[in-house]
Amino acid sequence: MRGHAHLVAGYIPGTSPVHRMRLWVKGVLLLATAVLCLASPAVSIRFGAAVTGTVLLLVVAAHGVARLPWDRLRRAVRLMAVFLVLIAAYQWWQNGPVTAWQVVAAIVATVLASNILTATTPVDELLDGLSALVRPLARFGADPERFSLTVALMLRSIPFVIGAFADVRDAARARGLERNLLARSLPVVISTVGYARATGEALAARGLGESESD
Repeated sequence: MRGHAHLVAGYIPGTSPVHRMRLWVKGVLLLATAVLCLASPAVSIRFGAAVTGTVLLLVVAAHGVARLPWDRLRRAVRLMAVFLVLIAAYQWWQNGPVTAWQVVAAIVATVLASNILTATTPVDELLDGLSALVRPLARFGADPERFSLTVALMLRSIPFVIGAFADVRDAARARGLERNLLARSLPVVISTVGYARATGEALAARGLGESESD
């Protein structure tokens, strides 16, 4: 299946300042982006809209500094287009155009910032960072290695599932069955279950994902 998960960008090798930035710094900047976008409405609607717009511009600028392909940014926004239009329409109706802009800009800024993080950080480094973040919780029973494995499987599975939907949609359209719900959903279910079983068997064969008591 093709990979279509442009909301979860794969790593793109590079030597830009963003690529060379430490993972914890990127994580703090991503957290700051999310906090600013979510907390600014509590201060003032117009001030919050200005803050969110500024954050969005900074995120787009960071995308350029990282020298990432601009088509990834466009496709990420295009994949969210329907969702963003619905959210904007509802917010405009309930709270006015300023709030609608602020909510949409916040969503786009946060998603693109996450995209930049994953696109400029090797997967191994990202998983090691997540494992280190969870490690202090080991005293409460958390398993950092299992957590990292779960995230790795998620990052690998999302592109497969989205690609499965796209492939089945194209195949159904080619056969004139684009309006047939069964023809567009059943192959996706079958391929996804098959992928999950194959992944589980591969993990079991390597003794991965099992607890020490198993």
